[in-house]
Amino acid sequence: MGEVFYAKGLQFECTRCSRCCRHSPGYVFLSAKDIDRFTRALRIGREEFLRTYCRKVSLGIAERISLKEKPNYDCIFWKDGGCSVYEARPLQCRAYPFWSANVASAEAWEEQGRQCPGINRGPLHDRGEIEDWLRKRREEGFLSG
Repeated sequence: MGEVFYAKGLQFECTRCSRCCRHSPGYVFLSAKDIDRFTRALRIGREEFLRTYCRKVSLGIAERISLKEKPNYDCIFWKDGGCSVYEARPLQCRAYPFWSANVASAEAWEEQGRQCPGINRGPLHDRGEIEDWLRKRREEGFLSG
């Protein structure tokens, strides 16, 4: 088995451009822990949170719970120049760009960098930190619909 391309780390620094939060359709899949964080931060019950802010997404063989989007495809929590629930944001958002698809190869990382101006700039995140994000996402999993 070969060495992972990010063995010496990867540079990333969020520029707060909001490209990952706005103007493009997509999914923000949630875990049970994400929903717990949201309900505590918003001081609402689980059912109200799911009804107000979430949607079920069919992936063929499975359903997942995702945050809703506004009609222009902004995240439902994007407001006044940023995330209105930043401290409670889901693991998927906190782990970006260290997602398995993005770090699968140097080519995948560079492709993501064409969309995100924070990739390949800023501080170096070492292999251990990257693999911690990957592990957290595997362990936390996603909530089924």
